[in-house]
Amino acid sequence: MAKLIVLDRDGVINEDSPNYIRSPAEWTPLPGSLEALAQLNNLGYTVVVATNQSGVGRGYFSLETLEEIHAKMMHLVRDAGGDLAAIFCCTHVPEDGCGCRKPQPGLLLRAAKQFKVSPGELTMVGDSFRDILAARNCGAQAIFLRSSDKGRDLFLAEEMGVPVCDNLLAAVTYLSMD
Repeated sequence: MAKLIVLDRDGVINEDSPNYIRSPAEWTPLPGSLEALAQLNNLGYTVVVATNQSGVGRGYFSLETLEEIHAKMMHLVRDAGGDLAAIFCCTHVPEDGCGCRKPQPGLLLRAAKQFKVSPGELTMVGDSFRDILAARNCGAQAIFLRSSDKGRDLFLAEEMGVPVCDNLLAAVTYLSMD
């Protein structure tokens, strides 16, 4: 059985910012996240990213800058011995009402289709309730990370019975016991 894991970006792999990550210089990996990505690959997971990046739609940074941020991320992941197989982005603003912006399942459905797995076979790891809802909206499993300070989101994830881990390394440990 294929093992596909979908990670949110900000707050899961890198530091989050209420002002958006607007340049490659602002993109900083969270402690242990790059090693966690390599460990996921070693456990046999295909790892992809699904990220809302409305900063593009809001005009805070360009699509070209977003691609430069992702190139930096990919380079650092490779240097740590990991591999990201794909990055799926929604650059719409919430008011656009698109089907790809989490909590809608569009990004996860695209990942499942591209990697030829049923949505129920993938696991979404995120630090916000919209990540958990995106997983639920397509029948996927979910893991919630406490890496960001989102108390209400944590409460809602726990109420739904979603496994909660402190960070991506802890999620890898959880998945390796499965």
